[in-house]
Amino acid sequence: MAGRIVLLVTSPRLPAGLLTAQAWDLVRTTEVFAAAESEQAAALRHAGARVTITGDGVADLLAAVAANGTAVWLAGPTGDEDLARTLGLRLTREPQIAELELMYGSWDPPGARLLDAVAVIDRLAGPGGDPWKRQQTHQSLAKYMIEEVYEAFDAIDAEDYDALRDELGDVLLQVVLHSRMAENLPGDEAWNIDDVAGGLVDKMIRRNPHVFSDAQAETVDEITAQWEQIKAAEKPARGVTEGVALSQPALSLAAKVIARAAAAGIPLAAEPSGLTAEEIGERLWDLVAAAGDVDAEAALRRRVMRQIAQISGE
Repeated sequence: MAGRIVLLVTSPRLPAGLLTAQAWDLVRTTEVFAAAESEQAAALRHAGARVTITGDGVADLLAAVAANGTAVWLAGPTGDEDLARTLGLRLTREPQIAELELMYGSWDPPGARLLDAVAVIDRLAGPGGDPWKRQQTHQSLAKYMIEEVYEAFDAIDAEDYDALRDELGDVLLQVVLHSRMAENLPGDEAWNIDDVAGGLVDKMIRRNPHVFSDAQAETVDEITAQWEQIKAAEKPARGVTEGVALSQPALSLAAKVIARAAAAGIPLAAEPSGLTAEEIGERLWDLVAAAGDVDAEAALRRRVMRQIAQISGE
């Protein structure tokens, strides 16, 4: 009867020793081999398992199988592909020796690669890392944040979801890099990626009580109204235009201010013209074309800022 060689793979992103019951039953009764010391190997030893570090894994595994019928190889973070390949070829030629089995002792939880992203940026922005990233400030990176978000928007608009995946990675880079840089702020001003994620989690739970608590909201309108009510309670002194992103393009800024004013009962919008979207686009095009040397973007922005000041009573 052929023996059994188990390649035990575990997630390097979970605490050492956090294994399935099946994996623990195996390592407590079978000799375990590994190529190097690790936290996982130490955890197994602490629990009473026999772990041997070896420079010739194939030979030791085959010897253990011949003596005991079963042996375990504790795979490293990269999966020890060379050993698995060599062992697989040997057992293909001599299948009577043992059967090769892959066992997952633990799996990466959802979002585990985000931990890798944080670790990589920490290395790049830390001592001995990338000089360019170490020289950046929040202000010098601001333009890249805007650029990456626009590129993600373009991918969405084009319904190119492969491109969207890549562009969201670039947006994530900005989030993680800004968070890493914020660790260097003085004293109590410092914060990190966990503070960002923690704030997001708290906000989502707080503003969605129909999911995380016993609040009743079933329709989209009810959910939206509930969100705005909770948001207003969080910031009771919030002005009509407070929180509006002033750096957004002037046209979208104007639309946002008009919508905010309308919600507050301040009539800024003219009566609906009945024009189609295409006709509106043509009129805007004509206005920009007629502007000549006048910066239409800057002109509209000045007009919006005057309106904001008027609403705010400044």
